[in-house]
Amino acid sequence: MKGLAAGIGVVFFSPILIAGTGMMLASAADAVQSSGAFSSCLSDIDTAKVAEQVAKILDGASGKDVHVEGLDLLAEQIPNAATIVATGLSLDVPTKGQIIALATAMQESRLRNLDYGDRDSLGLFQQRPSQGWGSAQQIRDPVYASEQFYEHLLKVDGWQQMTVTQAAQAVQKSALPNAYAQWENLATALQAAIAKTFPGGGNATDGKDADQAKQSASGTSGCTASEDGSGFGRIPEGSVPKGYKIPAGAAPKARKAIIWAMQQLGTLYQWGGSCTNAHGPDPMGRCDCSSLVQQAYAHAGVTLTRTTYTQVNEGKTVSPARLEPGDLIFSRGTAARPEHVGMYLGEGLVIEAPRTTKPVRITPIKDWTILAARRVL
Repeated sequence: MKGLAAGIGVVFFSPILIAGTGMMLASAADAVQSSGAFSSCLSDIDTAKVAEQVAKILDGASGKDVHVEGLDLLAEQIPNAATIVATGLSLDVPTKGQIIALATAMQESRLRNLDYGDRDSLGLFQQRPSQGWGSAQQIRDPVYASEQFYEHLLKVDGWQQMTVTQAAQAVQKSALPNAYAQWENLATALQAAIAKTFPGGGNATDGKDADQAKQSASGTSGCTASEDGSGFGRIPEGSVPKGYKIPAGAAPKARKAIIWAMQQLGTLYQWGGSCTNAHGPDPMGRCDCSSLVQQAYAHAGVTLTRTTYTQVNEGKTVSPARLEPGDLIFSRGTAARPEHVGMYLGEGLVIEAPRTTKPVRITPIKDWTILAARRVL
């Protein structure tokens, strides 16, 4: 498979290298400019149609009569996407990792092998020689650039439990950390279409990988207001956002835990506090982040351990793209050893005891960098 990826890189990129330099620079500039301004979530992707169009390009069609929403230079972009997928397959990177790589390249270069970028950024992923990604010549090699991206991604602790945009940001450290989300659905469709063209590439490596691909395909980008909590606007600390109701489908015990946690809104945070009397005079009866969720679930008849370090192992792991009311979400630190926990309320909202001097409050999930999520019911 390693040879397959390298071969694909040579076959796909030779037409690009002999293209007119002036045309290449002009279209590349347009691509970079539009990548930063793209605003559609591309949520309504016809996967079958994408597969049909991709097949035409890979079969040698010029791209003139081929259309994929979100891409405007298919004769160049589809071969580059195919190289990214082929490299991922050769390295046994799970489907989700390939989707993350595609979404990253879409945002960074619009799937163009650019010979310039911000400061010394180059190539599909806008990697920088000065930051140790390799020489300029190496970075302009799509196979090498893809290998480097995957190498860095696989070193990110807990990347498979992150959202696509969080995992991409962990590698890229972009000034626009939420921008990758807009490409997730298209990246998912492209990966599925391209992988089918390789022997065995259309089959997920195991059930877990297949489930991750299915989760991504069903729309996990979180770029609409209803999913990320931004539709509620500014939420005054210690208050319930106007219009919020516990979702009707919430599990009964999750509903009880949420109601109890909301009764602590406005009480001040206390590190090490037991959360057994948050409204009382003793500061140690107030809540910190882990005691808030522990006591909320205790009042619903569910026993949890005391700290974020142990709560992250409670129940079962759940994708941040598939959160349900009552799920615990973790941030700060690492996925294996997070330093903060909150409880998902549904509607893109989270209740938390944030830090010293701050009250128990409700915040939009868009403000969270989720390292892990657990379902304790």
